Formats: sequence, structure tokens, C-alpha cells
Amino acid sequence: MSEWQDWIGREEKRTDRVDEGLFTRWLATLDRAAPADGAVPQAFHWCLCTPDAPTAKLGPDGHPLRDDDSPAGFLPPVPLPRRMWASSKVEFLAPLRPGQSVSRTSRIASVAEKQGGSGRLVFVDVAHETHGDGVPCVREVQSIVYREAPPAGTPAAPPPPGEGRFDPTGWDAHRVLTPSEPLLFRYSALTFNSHRIHYDAPYARDEEGYRGLVVHGPLTATLLLDLAQRHFGDNALKRFAFRGMSPAVAGEALNLVLRGGGEAVGIGAFAGDGRQVMSATAAV
Repeated sequence: MSEWQDWIGREEKRTDRVDEGLFTRWLATLDRAAPADGAVPQAFHWCLCTPDAPTAKLGPDGHPLRDDDSPAGFLPPVPLPRRMWASSKVEFLAPLRPGQSVSRTSRIASVAEKQGGSGRLVFVDVAHETHGDGVPCVREVQSIVYREAPPAGTPAAPPPPGEGRFDPTGWDAHRVLTPSEPLLFRYSALTFNSHRIHYDAPYARDEEGYRGLVVHGPLTATLLLDLAQRHFGDNALKRFAFRGMSPAVAGEALNLVLRGGGEAVGIGAFAGDGRQVMSATAAV
């Protein structure tokens, strides 16, 4: 996609701190206790080095405006109105710890345009490297997809619950959790994410065509990493990759499941009727 090739290789650097107050609020949001060794659990890095655009620079959807095509711009100003965090591939190199100074370098790794069933799509892969006190802690390649607005009359997503039921047979671990509106609100606050689909039900329904408030993709991934922590222990994974399959809706049960071990851990999130919400793999 030649019009965006100049953005490939662009870098952005941000700094932060593993603040004990933020960590305490993260634990409270997930209803969990701190690890015994004092380290920060895997998934907390998504709360660090977050975008800090002024409120006046937010678009109608709550995301930072993408109209800056200056040489200083980081993400390409793709004109498509819908944005989604589609997938991530994460390497956990060392645990983060409260009090550490954090730096993150982000680089545009690729930009590609595709034609999907819903129209034009633009995929932007961003490579992040997060350090704690100068030590590499997390490497991640995050895939962001921009897409067209759905045509008028398109059925709301995801479809209404069907008559099927999720069957946990064959999985080694199974947890049922219903994401609530307060959980979504707290996670938005932790990650400084003002995308309105996560807290503004009329907007999510009438403007973006969802059936209800949408559970954040990284929140679902965080819940899957929490399931792995419950099964394998604290900071046990060395790799984790996830891909969003279908939106999860607040107020509807999520089945979080895990099986396998070693280099071949399968993890997933499913709606109550068996619709797959997220697919993930991991290595211990």
C-alpha cells in the first residue's frame, strides 16, 4: 500500500512508572491478590505508556484523531472510521516490579491494505519493546485494523445468543465470568482508553452497530492470562498470542478455557452459546 509506506519504520518512545497505586487498582479491578514474590502479573504492561492525547484532540469515537500527516505523526492517518485491536504476539522476558521506571519504544513494522467481506481493511502492525529499569521485560507485535463503517441495515454484532451451549469437555481449566459495566469502565480508566464502544451504550449500538457495550480485546486477553496464572502460577508464560474472533458483550457470560502445557498451550474465550470470542496460544 504505497500511500502509507513512509510510515513503516517510524518510532515513538514513551516513559512511565510501575506506580503502586495503579497496580493496586489493577488488582482490585480483576478481584485478585498480588503475587507472593511482589512482581507484577503478566498483562499489566497494557496499562503502561498509554496514549495521552488532549481531550480536544479526540475524535467522535473517543480515540485520538488520526488527521496528522506531519513528519512527526506516528500512526498513519488512515481515513477509515472503525478501529480494532485485532491481535497481538507477546514475549515475556522478565517480570515488571512496582516502583520500576518503564520505557517503551514502538515502531511501525508494516502497513497493508486488504479487501474483506465487510469492505476495505487496513492493517497496521506495531512492534513494542518495554523495559523496566533498563531491562527488557516485554516484546509485542500488536496488529491494529481499520475498517469501513457497516452499511445501513447491517445486523448488529455480535448476533443474538443462539440455542447452543458451550461445552467445556476436553479443557483442563474452565472459568465462567460475566464482564460487567463497572469492570469495563475501570479497565478503560486503567488503560486511559476513551473509545466510546466500551462505556457509551447508545453510541456503541446506534453509531458502530454493536448489540451492546463491547468488552475490550486486551481485557479479554487479560482475563485469559489471569486464567493461565491460576493454572500455571505467577508469570509462568514466556509467550502468548491472541486473536479476536468476535465481539464480547458486557453482561453476557464468557467461558475462559485452557488446555495443554509446555510449548503447546491452547487458550480461548467463548460466549455462552459456544461462539468463539478469542483464540490464543501460549508457551510455559
